[in-house]
Amino acid sequence: MARNLLFLALALAAVALAAPAGAAAASPADIAALQSALRARGFYTGDVDGVAGPATSAAVQRLQRRRGLPADGVAGPATRRALGRRGRPRLGSRALTAGARGWDVAALQFLLSNHGFPNGGVDGRMGGRSMTALHNFQTWAGLPADGIAGPGTLRALRGSPPRSALRFARPVPDAIGDSFGPRGATFHPGLDYVSPRGRPVTAGASGCVEVAHRERGGYGKLVVLRHGSGMTSWYGHLSKIGVRPGQCVAAGARLGRVGSTGRSTGPHLHFELRLRGAAVDPAPVTG
Repeated sequence: MARNLLFLALALAAVALAAPAGAAAASPADIAALQSALRARGFYTGDVDGVAGPATSAAVQRLQRRRGLPADGVAGPATRRALGRRGRPRLGSRALTAGARGWDVAALQFLLSNHGFPNGGVDGRMGGRSMTALHNFQTWAGLPADGIAGPGTLRALRGSPPRSALRFARPVPDAIGDSFGPRGATFHPGLDYVSPRGRPVTAGASGCVEVAHRERGGYGKLVVLRHGSGMTSWYGHLSKIGVRPGQCVAAGARLGRVGSTGRSTGPHLHFELRLRGAAVDPAPVTG
């Protein structure tokens, strides 16, 4: 009973976490900005996931005790000031572009990732990768791709993340290791299946091969299929590729074999879905 009451108290306190002065409650983007600032100061080691839970409350309390503030676990104005430039300004108080730093930049980075445009990490710094993600999102959303996150861009980012209208079969018969979503301060844009090296990888749906080669980046040997409705499916870290660009295949056709090429610490399959270039969560539409 006492444990339940403690958890409830922490949860209620977390509702107020990261809320700017005058705001009724914290948004996930504000909570992510708080988590990013706490990580940078060494008080928080969890995922920057925008979820106000006990770990975030405890990290706020550690900061408060260190700074001689009341350790209530609520990121009010004094606690925000204790975070320095990482605790200000609030999202929407200024237009953001290259070189900007602060709380609002971290919130923007979180929103971009959640909408399928990961940008290297929620660190509160508007660098090259964040600018590329911003440009790409603006183009995707039909906005002027001016690289300035103003009111129109923020309105679009506050909408629901994109989802796939198509269903896909599992490309391998193995368990999922890493899921889609926050991973530390970064964002994982797909599913990682824990598969043995050499496992056949099959097409999740019928489509035509758009990419079938070794990427210079982290995907290693990669196959990308184009489907209808603006969808593509990605199969990364392969040891062997068994299709060629331009080839059209049926659902279940063999595309290659599991490997550990690219940035990989061991054999697994990285499976990713994108809607017109935006990464979407494969889990709800993959059976």
